[in-house]
Amino acid sequence: MAGGMHPGRSGRSLGERAARSGLGPPEPPAPPPPPASTSRPDRARGRHCWVHDPPGAPGVWPGLLVEWRQGEDGWSGRVTYAVAGPQGTVLVEAWVPAALLEQR
Repeated sequence: MAGGMHPGRSGRSLGERAARSGLGPPEPPAPPPPPASTSRPDRARGRHCWVHDPPGAPGVWPGLLVEWRQGEDGWSGRVTYAVAGPQGTVLVEAWVPAALLEQR
């Protein structure tokens, strides 16, 4: 079989070996400051981000950051992100505080 896999072999999986390596996951970087202006055309593109613990969906979810705004409570990003729902994956669009976003 490809990749050196042999049927009937009972070795540890790659995930198990990585978990036993003693190296932990890297610390997530602090979110970068939001841009001063979103009016430039080159900023109209979405950017991949991670959404940390949004309301009603604890965990870290993949998202697309499409816009920034500054309000009385600070910066927020307009994001779309996918979460696991009881009937399958659900796509959410929301304004999320910058502190909950990690850009990639």
